[in-house]
Amino acid sequence: MAEVTAEARIEAPAEKVWSKLTDFSVFGEWSATHTGFPKGAPTSLEQGGTFEENMKLMGFPAEVTWTVEELEPGRTLAIRGKGPMGVTVGTRYSVTPDGDGTKVRIDGEFTGAAVSLMAGKLKDSATAALNESLRKLDGLVA
Repeated sequence: MAEVTAEARIEAPAEKVWSKLTDFSVFGEWSATHTGFPKGAPTSLEQGGTFEENMKLMGFPAEVTWTVEELEPGRTLAIRGKGPMGVTVGTRYSVTPDGDGTKVRIDGEFTGAAVSLMAGKLKDSATAALNESLRKLDGLVA
């Protein structure tokens, strides 16, 4: 298993950050791993809902079928997906008001036999991608 975390403070109200975070029409503008939605971007989120995403991590393309595991509008979105080679990916986005700004945290988890072979490189690559994503999200929200 490989676990990664990135956190940033964005100088904008939590509602504005959440709005951009969950607007899948602009997902590719800030998510560093996103390359497309093969069946179209999700138009709404609901617990148990599913969607497919094309991604690229460590230079490798992957198609992931995501399921929304937890949704607390304005606060938390947790999704879990099945990727290639039996890899399971979990991503949790947390939005917390912080004075005039917002703390945003992204936690990622990768499990499966293929992960153990490259856990160190995967952690480095995923952490860099999460930090870049938060930087881009900050620019998009500002």
